[in-house]
Amino acid sequence: MNRTLIAVIAFVVWSAAAFGAGWAWRGDRAEKAEANVATKQATAALAQVNEVRTTEHTQAAVLADIGAKHEEDRRAAEAVPVAVVADLRTGNLQLRDDLATCNTARLSAAVAGAVERDAGAQLRAEVAGAVVQVGRDADDQVRAAQAVIEADRL
Repeated sequence: MNRTLIAVIAFVVWSAAAFGAGWAWRGDRAEKAEANVATKQATAALAQVNEVRTTEHTQAAVLADIGAKHEEDRRAAEAVPVAVVADLRTGNLQLRDDLATCNTARLSAAVAGAVERDAGAQLRAEVAGAVVQVGRDADDQVRAAQAVIEADRL
């Protein structure tokens, strides 16, 4: 064969090989760039998910504390009526006139016997204890609801 033809064929083969290598190198660089972008996006998404989870766990812990405090207050409120009745009977606590006289105002002092007055006084003490417990339960409910709302708005 002719040397010139061999040189031309060698140049064509060499050019084709260089073109193929460049094409492959360009494709690898594009894939690497896409992989880097995907990695950055996945890392950012993971960081965001971890941040949201941390916030949720913190908020869940705050709400659990509020719930535990509310349950503790509810258990403590069960002793309130007994304590109010005992304090009324010992004289450590006195009712306002409007509550103290509500049951006995209907009874004539001349007609009511000592037993009826004692029963009325005992009933007033028990009613007062129940009223105090209802008020305390309502206050505890409102306090817990406000704490939940406040924790939710953070």
